[in-house]
Amino acid sequence: MRSAPKATRTAGVLLRAGLAAWALNAVVSASALAQDPNIAATTQPPSSFTGPENPFGNLTRPDTTQPLNLEGDELIYDNAGQRVTARGNVEILFNNYTLRADQIIYDQRAGTLTAQGNVILTEPGGIVTRGDRIVLSDDFRDGFVDSLRVVGTDQSTITARRAIRRDGAVTVFEDGKFTPCRTDGGSPPLWCIAASRIVQDQNNQTITYTNPEFRVLGQTVFWLPYFQHADPSVKRKTGFLQPSVSHSTNLGYSIETPYYLALDPSYDFTFLPRYYSRQGLMYQGQWRQKLSFGNVRGSYDVKIAAIDQDGGELPGDISEAERDDLDGWRGTLETRGDFSLSSWWKFGWDVTIESDDSFRRFYKFDSALQTDRVNSAYLIGQSERNYFSVLAYHFGGLQFSETPTAESQVHPVVDWNYIVGQPIFGGELRVDLNAVSLSRKLETSTLDTTTAHTRASLDVNWRRKLTDRIGITYTPFANLRGDIFGLKDTLDGNNTLNTEDGFEARGVAAAGVLAEYPWLARTTNATHVVAPIGQLIARSSLGDDQNTIANEDARSLVFDATNLFEIDKFSGYDRTESGSRANVGVQYTFHADNGGYARLLAGQSFQIGDDNPFVEAGRTSSSTTTTEDTFTEASGLETRRSDYVIGAYLSPSSVFQVVGQARFDETDLDLRQADVFARANYGPAFGTVAYAFTAEEVANLGRVATDPEFIGDDQQELLASVGFRLTQNWSIQAGVRYDLDTSTMLQDSIGLQYADDCFILSVTYTESRIEDENGVDDDQTVMVRFDLKHLGQFQTSTSVLPFTQGDDGN
Repeated sequence: MRSAPKATRTAGVLLRAGLAAWALNAVVSASALAQDPNIAATTQPPSSFTGPENPFGNLTRPDTTQPLNLEGDELIYDNAGQRVTARGNVEILFNNYTLRADQIIYDQRAGTLTAQGNVILTEPGGIVTRGDRIVLSDDFRDGFVDSLRVVGTDQSTITARRAIRRDGAVTVFEDGKFTPCRTDGGSPPLWCIAASRIVQDQNNQTITYTNPEFRVLGQTVFWLPYFQHADPSVKRKTGFLQPSVSHSTNLGYSIETPYYLALDPSYDFTFLPRYYSRQGLMYQGQWRQKLSFGNVRGSYDVKIAAIDQDGGELPGDISEAERDDLDGWRGTLETRGDFSLSSWWKFGWDVTIESDDSFRRFYKFDSALQTDRVNSAYLIGQSERNYFSVLAYHFGGLQFSETPTAESQVHPVVDWNYIVGQPIFGGELRVDLNAVSLSRKLETSTLDTTTAHTRASLDVNWRRKLTDRIGITYTPFANLRGDIFGLKDTLDGNNTLNTEDGFEARGVAAAGVLAEYPWLARTTNATHVVAPIGQLIARSSLGDDQNTIANEDARSLVFDATNLFEIDKFSGYDRTESGSRANVGVQYTFHADNGGYARLLAGQSFQIGDDNPFVEAGRTSSSTTTTEDTFTEASGLETRRSDYVIGAYLSPSSVFQVVGQARFDETDLDLRQADVFARANYGPAFGTVAYAFTAEEVANLGRVATDPEFIGDDQQELLASVGFRLTQNWSIQAGVRYDLDTSTMLQDSIGLQYADDCFILSVTYTESRIEDENGVDDDQTVMVRFDLKHLGQFQTSTSVLPFTQGDDGN
């Protein structure tokens, strides 16, 4: 027998063989023992918590060719007993693993290695295993740990009286507990799962609990005789997912029990039957698939839902005829896809189909405030100086007063944008091509036809920026614009049916210059920049009235500071500016040394030559009660001198920001339109406010006064939310959406939330006041939701979803 003083050395042949055997087996066993037995299969919805899928690491073998270093107070060789003992502050370093213990014994005869007393094993990923005694076999596979404590990289913890690993793949925890919650050891964790026996089977990819108890603050809240879920390393496994239970005043009680089918590594299917006490069984399913062939890679999914509805159980004031129409099968199909063809190209689609306009809103698939349905398919290519896209659209109105005219198809719209790589006359040359083909079903009391609107537009732009000696910057520019229209049975801008098939051409040439002269001033703590800006644009005359052509894409005309200096202020290609125009303004910019920032732009536009294209807005309907302009005649540009526009961005600090746009009448400075958004975050308080205002004369212009439904006062709406962090874990938040014009509360909500590193609990009350004649009615929702880290989410509410939030709320 021989002993040695404390030293750092490379072990001899016997010790190296024994300790290398132990180190490899310790890493294999401890890493496997450390598997988190409580992570739910990842086929469930993602949790609110972040972190690795398995905080206790995955099974990895160390590199046995690496040197092993041993340090201890005493090293004893027992040649007769074939035992090697290291005592006193023993530390072994091997392949980035560290083992510390009071004593380590290698028994060559028994083929075991035992670490005793304050055993701490630290793995390369930061996982820490603690125990009073670890025994490992020499076949690098099996072993057991007494008084085990495993701490994951996210501080999730497994403790057990004893853990045994057998057959290289099965780990048994006796009297085990799991929790992701931090605890000081003196008090129980917020929640944990305790079981008399926990079995992790890596071959079957399952974790099984015997007599599990779900505990909160050390107290058992419920008990099960048996509980099993997929191993944390499993990404997909066939089985039931968590059920959901809800109650709605319109739909009654309901329960949904999803069943997941892992059919193949590249595709799966989830069956989600939901039973409503008032409407019966709704069949739902979702198919998902990833595809890869050649350079094409991407994924798509298909969602379906259908129910044999009882029209007599629909809420609201609905006639018998309407109830009969809504009796029977109703459903929806939703599909999305996105595929990459190469580094430059991609294509995809987003399509939703439903049996009627109210199905998805009634059953809370969509927000009740949604007013239209847009389906699309696209092909897009983009490089450094090129952009090309082909998009097909289907537009459908969801308002119940809509006629078939609200339905239209775009097949397709093509955009090509190209910037020439070399300077042309010292400036940038850009070419834009847009082509569209659109059709719409047109039905009136005397007309039933399908319109066809085809257009191709070419836009060539050149610009160059110059600066003179005194700091004035000049940006001369030139623009050539040409359009060709193919028309069939279209309603032109004067609401006249053009029954003669044919083509029309239009062309405009423009040139001008934008000049800016910034003045800079420096004060003690800030920099101020004042810059007068002027722009002059000369255009050729169109000659003919543009209202002879239908207006499909230039109806949303908003004049504000963001487009004051745009060459063409129309929102689409079907209308274009003509004649000469001058735009003037002044911009003030403020930079504070402490980070504060402000920018204000104010200006006005002047029509100085030829006809003003913003005067003749045209009409979209021949009805005597619902006639409206194709674009607003009160845009602020309808006179020679436009309204005044002001845009502001204020950020005095990171605490508070305001963004706003406003338009004032050019004669009496009355406010005509305004949009303001503000955000604040100070200490524990935070909030946002959005306000929109449209003056009465702007909102009602172009509407027939004989129809009181379309005549109103100023239109104003307020959207606000405010919250307060009561403590580190508790917060409260409230929100409102209020129609100031009609003094109607559209929606209000209040919520209370508790959140820490392992648990989230929230209670939210939402009330909505939205009705229609097909069963969508006022609704009140109380939702209770809690998330357990690594175990997924559970929630219950008085409605399937928050009524105005659609899928986002569930």
